[in-house]
Amino acid sequence: MIEFFMPMAKVPTTTHQQKQITVKNGKPIFYEPPDLVAARAKLTAHLGPNTPEKKFTGPVRLIAKWCFPLSGKHKDGEWKATKPDVDNLQKLLLDCCTDLGFWSDDKLIVSMVVEKFYSKLPGIYIKIMEVD
Repeated sequence: MIEFFMPMAKVPTTTHQQKQITVKNGKPIFYEPPDLVAARAKLTAHLGPNTPEKKFTGPVRLIAKWCFPLSGKHKDGEWKATKPDVDNLQKLLLDCCTDLGFWSDDKLIVSMVVEKFYSKLPGIYIKIMEVD
């Protein structure tokens, strides 16, 4: 099991779905716009020091808590029921974890709990554990 918190003044809200497409010589080419490249780099930099010594090789449960900075009238611990969608946030996070070697493939995730809320201490809490 691994468990860690990555404090971030600004939690990345750019999602994997923001990939772009262009056409060159009549062929479609997918690319990541600069904000997506920056979000991927930020997540990778924060996740990197927490990469497990050995990859998870069996079924795992992932718990992710996205803690967004307080704003307006929101209170610490209040649910964030606005964009970005949790499934869109997770995709980029999972891709970064896969690239860093947390597991061989995110298909090993058989259980996932994802929450997002406002917090005095913004960042992302991660817990990954093997399951039977």
